Amino acid sequence: MLLKAAINGGRTRAEHPAVPLTNEEIARDSASAIAAGADVVHAHVRTEDGGQSIHPDAIGAWVRAVRAVDPAIVIGTTTGLWTVTSHAQRMEFLAAWPADALPDFASVAFCEEGAAEAADLVLERGMILESAVWSMADVPALLAAPSLQRNVRVLIEPETEDPAEAVAACREIAAALRDAGVTAPLLYHGYDETVWPVVFAAIEDGHETRIGFEDGLTLPDGSAPADNAELIAAVRRAEASARG
Repeated sequence: MLLKAAINGGRTRAEHPAVPLTNEEIARDSASAIAAGADVVHAHVRTEDGGQSIHPDAIGAWVRAVRAVDPAIVIGTTTGLWTVTSHAQRMEFLAAWPADALPDFASVAFCEEGAAEAADLVLERGMILESAVWSMADVPALLAAPSLQRNVRVLIEPETEDPAEAVAACREIAAALRDAGVTAPLLYHGYDETVWPVVFAAIEDGHETRIGFEDGLTLPDGSAPADNAELIAAVRRAEASARG
């Protein structure tokens, strides 16, 4: 099972003191995540004021920092509209990401304006594409996208805070995608209260999943992990237990 480490997102140190914020911290945490059992790493580049950025200079600096620690780590980031002022600026920034310091993959959320255009540009720039749907309402836009069958995976990210509803939403969306002919691997992931139920459902259903401070701040028993690596190790233990 592919396991992605989502190591920071927009989390703050007030939420957990081990959230990696600087490029150097992100690079070290990425290496630790891989050592703990993650296959790939998803990180958000953070600004000094705690924000998130996809500015070309910021992306280049982050990629180079990770490559300096270990060039073999497969890294990706967001293209989320919350990191820019408009879809036009997103396209401008994506087009200017440095060719010698590109992430391996980038994520595009199909609940956002211009998602299909952004997905096409990710592929045009030579990166691997993963597309995300947050609800059944996003599925038609994804299915209509020219990039549909070029996704390395489709992320299913239910918005509900109710664990049972989140698991049901993952399974409903997964069934709809498979019925529509989507063959890419599917990845379930939740947020806070839904994280572990969704991870366990992904393991049960034979899909990919992800874990890390972006998604959740506790272990399955509700205790606080020391770092992202402890969260990743917990998923691998759960996977091994499910296999018997």
